Amino acid sequence: MAGGAASDVDPLRVLIVDDEAPAREDLAFLLREDARVGKVRAAHSAAQALKYLNDEPVDVVFCDIKMPGLDGMELARVVTHFTDRPQIVFVTAYDDHAVAAFELQATDYLMKPVRPDRLAEAVRRVVTAGNPDQAVVEDETISVELAGVTRFVRRSQIRYVEAQGDYARLHLARESHLLRTPLATLEERWGEAGFVRIHRSTLVALAHVDEVRLADGRCSVRLGEDVLPVSRRHTRELRERLIR
Repeated sequence: MAGGAASDVDPLRVLIVDDEAPAREDLAFLLREDARVGKVRAAHSAAQALKYLNDEPVDVVFCDIKMPGLDGMELARVVTHFTDRPQIVFVTAYDDHAVAAFELQATDYLMKPVRPDRLAEAVRRVVTAGNPDQAVVEDETISVELAGVTRFVRRSQIRYVEAQGDYARLHLARESHLLRTPLATLEERWGEAGFVRIHRSTLVALAHVDEVRLADGRCSVRLGEDVLPVSRRHTRELRERLIR
């Protein structure tokens, strides 16, 4: 597994929760190959996991969702009430729980079978979430023209962006501005700052998403009073990005 190099950050204390022994063993093997991971424990049920968590704290729980008895989502809801709350990474064969995982503030959502490179990325996110100073992305100031006057807006103020031909319209809370830059360019440039495409003509800033709605098989996001549709093509990518 292509794990990160050792650093000054303490090795992660990990708890794996899965009712299937082969899945537990495979995940434990991959995690122990990562230099950023220290102690790894494994539980065959949510009940056993809660006992382990009561015995000693962990930094992150890698948790299956569909398990007999208390399932992974229910376990995560219990964990949210812990004073010293571990991060949660869901590991599942199903992609239909991603929105619920986002609502539980999961750090990541892995699909089985777990690829080593994808697991390495999940570990990176756990480490970064535990050390926010490593994840600072500098804000950007954008100049826009309005009635012959040049104004400056911060990227962090932008809630969503709409394509208008070769231009892009930047939507802030109470105003919008036309920018002479294609949407595809902004998508590439602002991806690390949390902007994700939800439609061929729309980017949203995840920091401004208040609600994800699923109804009749269709997905939409709410940003304040604005409700924007998510195309079927981009729904899965949005789900993955929301829980990062």
